[in-house]
Amino acid sequence: MIPFSPGRRLLRAKRAARGDLPRVLGRFGDFEIRIARGKEIRKAQRLRYKVFYEEGGATASGHSALVRRDICPFDKFCDHLLIVDLAARNAFGRVKPKIVGTYRLLRGEVAADHGGFYSESEFDIAPLLARHAGKRFLELGRSCVHAKYRSKRVIELLWRGLWTYAQHYHIDVLFGCASLPGTNPLALALPLSFLHHHASAEAEWQVRPRQGRGVAMDALDKGSIDKRKGLAALPPLIKAYLRVGAKFGEGAVIDPQFGTIDVFTVMPIAEIEQRYIAYYGGDASESAAA
Repeated sequence: MIPFSPGRRLLRAKRAARGDLPRVLGRFGDFEIRIARGKEIRKAQRLRYKVFYEEGGATASGHSALVRRDICPFDKFCDHLLIVDLAARNAFGRVKPKIVGTYRLLRGEVAADHGGFYSESEFDIAPLLARHAGKRFLELGRSCVHAKYRSKRVIELLWRGLWTYAQHYHIDVLFGCASLPGTNPLALALPLSFLHHHASAEAEWQVRPRQGRGVAMDALDKGSIDKRKGLAALPPLIKAYLRVGAKFGEGAVIDPQFGTIDVFTVMPIAEIEQRYIAYYGGDASESAAA
């Protein structure tokens, strides 16, 4: 759980004085980056269902399977970042904007008012939060992109939207659970060992799994790992995290519902490489072709 901060109300007041975050965060060619409103959250849940359950093999609960949406209690108080293809066409050839990418965002002060972060169900993050009590945390989760849009361009748009959001709320630390497909640690020994030996977080940012849930990430010795093959074995999202300087916790957690092994990812804004800050922090209204 997030420790109560006596300065939290003052922090909220300061943020309210800056004005609300605009719904539309940027446009790039035919794509728009925006924050979900109303029924758009359901559409984001449908995209997540398609990616996580129909493609990824996650096990849906009765209600989620019935409505074909990835429903999670955290959705009600999180912000949902969307990538929308404004030029998409329906089966009749008519233009009908389509949500093609999404990211779920949970700020520390919001989590504090609703029982904590999603990551706390798998990892003991209380020591991390206590060590950095004055910093503003943003949890990233439920990231996915429609199969037909999984390009570098769309992933970069998600990052641009994320960066605009983080700047608005003066976020200090990005973190969350990142997933590798599969539940057999031995089958994932190469990517897990690569992260353990080459991208482990420093002590002040270190996080471990909750008691009884952890699996080791060091099945392979450092000297036996081919770094190129280790990197290639990682999912695209984790590769993207690594490129901006992300580090990873000690130990992973098996998520049987989603059929994945999760690792804890932390990205202090101050440690993200400046070239990425300059790139993603540019004008969010510039053309995607620029």
